[in-house]
Amino acid sequence: MRHTISVRVENKFGVLTRISGLFSGRGYNIDTLNVGPTHDPSVSQMTLVVQGDDKVLEQVTKQLNKLVDVIEVIDFKEGEAVMRELILARVKVDAKTRAEVMQICDIFRGKIVDVQRYCLTVELTGDESKVGAFIGLMENFGVLELSRTGRIAMKRN
Repeated sequence: MRHTISVRVENKFGVLTRISGLFSGRGYNIDTLNVGPTHDPSVSQMTLVVQGDDKVLEQVTKQLNKLVDVIEVIDFKEGEAVMRELILARVKVDAKTRAEVMQICDIFRGKIVDVQRYCLTVELTGDESKVGAFIGLMENFGVLELSRTGRIAMKRN
């Protein structure tokens, strides 16, 4: 089962290492990891996506809460949060395919952020299924390069 875990931490040196070490020490691979500042510069927000059974992950969550620099830990259940990803994709185009790629970008509400003679760079945000569907369509044209943030999440309420 995939879990999305949000961790608010004090913005201090070594916090990321301690938290990722807690997961790897228990045999969990982190699928995606995002870290960034919040509106308070002394606090950072980490969003981790991991796979594992509920019981063991509950123990990891309890151990995270015991770390000195951790402020809050939330294991989001389905529907409890708004979740998004961001991608930048450089897609191969020519005179025949340029309009079609642009049309697909428009349908997916993607934004073309760079135009070159033989490629377009597209920015797209959405949930995991939207991003996956878009990448699948772009593979037909040729994805030259792809950068994907992984999931970020925020509580609903």
